[in-house]
Parts: sequence; C-alpha cells; structure tokens
Amino acid sequence: MTALARLVEERGLVGKIDEELANLQTLDQLAVEEEDAELSAEVASAATELQGQLVELEKHLWFTGELDDKDAIVVIHAGAGGTESQDWAEMLLRMYLRWAEAHGFPATLNEVSVEEEAGIKSATATIKGSFVYGMLLSEKGVHRLVRISPFDASGRRHTTFASVDVAPLVEEDLDVTLDPKDLRIETYRSSGAGGQHVNVTDSAVRAIHVPTGLVAQCQNERSQLQNKATALKILRSRLYELQMEQREAKLAVQRSEKKDIAWGSQIRSYVLQPYTMVKDHRTGFEKGNAKAVLDGDIDDFIEAFQRRRLSLRRGQV
Repeated sequence: MTALARLVEERGLVGKIDEELANLQTLDQLAVEEEDAELSAEVASAATELQGQLVELEKHLWFTGELDDKDAIVVIHAGAGGTESQDWAEMLLRMYLRWAEAHGFPATLNEVSVEEEAGIKSATATIKGSFVYGMLLSEKGVHRLVRISPFDASGRRHTTFASVDVAPLVEEDLDVTLDPKDLRIETYRSSGAGGQHVNVTDSAVRAIHVPTGLVAQCQNERSQLQNKATALKILRSRLYELQMEQREAKLAVQRSEKKDIAWGSQIRSYVLQPYTMVKDHRTGFEKGNAKAVLDGDIDDFIEAFQRRRLSLRRGQV
C-alpha cells in the first residue's frame, strides 16, 4: 500500500506538470504573437516555478533502493586523536540530531559512551521519517575535522577523524536470523543523561554478533529487558544491511577495501581553520558556511550525493 500510494503521488505530479507545461506553451505562443511584454513576464515567472516542481519530482528518482524508505540507525565512532576525536564525534552527533529536528523527524538516542574529559567515544541514534535511510546514505563514511584544538594549550591546528555508519531499521518479517549461539550479550551501567534510573543498575545492554563483529548497544530504555530488545533490533538491522551489501558485487568490493578511521579515507572534510569550508570528496560539492552545516544544514550535501548516485545507476559516471 505504501508503494502504491507513492506511485499514485508520482503519477499525479507528472500529470500536473504536463498540464501546466502545455498551458505555458499556449500562453507563450500568444504572448509572442501579440507582443505582450506583461504576459511574457508572467510566463517566465510561471516557468521558473514549474522548474522548481520538476526538481521536486526528480527527488522521487533518488530513492528507488529496496530500503531507501526506511527509518535509519546512525552509529558514530570517534577515530584516531583521543579527546579531540571524541569531541568531534559529539559534534557530528549534534549535527544529525539538529538535522532531524529541522525536518521534524523523531530521533532517539539509543546509546552514548560519554568520555570524562570531553566528547563521546561512540553513539547510536534512531531517526524515523519518510526516506530517512535513503537520505542519510550520503553520511556513511569517515568525516575529517581541521581546526585549532580547544584542548591544545599551544593553540595548534589539529586534524581528527570520526566514522559514521548508517543502517536501515528493518521490520520483523524480513529474513534475518540471529542464532543465539552467535550472540554475546553484555550488561553494563549506563552513562550520561537519561533520567533517574541511569547509573543505578547495570541495565545497559551490548549485543555482539560474534561471526561478523557487529555491535549494537542500548541504554535509554527503563529496563535491561527493554534495552536488550532494542539492541537486538538494531543488531538485526545492521546485519540485514551487511547481507544486502554482500549481495551486490560492487558494494561488497567497496566494503572489503574499507580503510581505517584516519588520514586519506575521509568522505568529507570540515575545515574551521585557517578558513571555513565543508567539502564532500565524492561529489566535489563544498559550502563555505561550516557553522550552518554543523548546525544540521546538510541537505545540499545529501542532494549532491543523490544526484551522483542516480548518475551511477544510469551509468553516466
């Protein structure tokens, strides 16, 4: 029913645009024949508006993957660099939470490993909304930060890294089996904000899929049982994503060549010193307002990535 509703919506958009285009062609011909400058200006304005509708229609071509319409699980890990990279990981988490808030997408922080000095070692968040997974595919990879470190008394410029992984939140009826023999379940005391029950009992749960090394954690629920259920759901989703990647030859090769979270493997660079710029190394798209990007303004990067993704599917790149 969801797929049918989407097709009906797309057909309606195409029909509306086609009708408006025919009307504009008629009006344009009339304006030329009668040399009506005022009518010509109206046609030009309407054509600009119609172009905007075509861009919106194009977005429907971006999300044709089997899982693109799913909610997303975002996992962030600090890379090489100690406190500096942990602070960077927290900045990235804030960026995605702000992005979700701006779009009205409900976001749940499932787990966060807070460091005493500053920042986070890792975090897992679930963001729900239409085509959130398809959109956030653009964020999957290593993110590089260049800035004057607030943790360096000498005021030197530092380069640090953090990784972002994105998985679709899958339904229970999908064919993913978690064999209890392949699982290792660990409990630990929750850390960070989360209500009065946090840090009282060992209610947080870490689920490890031993054969693949995939890890899922949850600490925001009120009981160990609830945390375990959520952690297993996250683990199941990440395992399904891994299985999907392995079915596609190109993505399987790409995964086998995955690099360390360090220099040379980044998908995007965020430069705060000596100038400000955010550049995506896959698409070449860049933006000078780094502060806005770190406040969640990443839609332009998502659009550039999706246009490149569409071109790759069509064999144009």
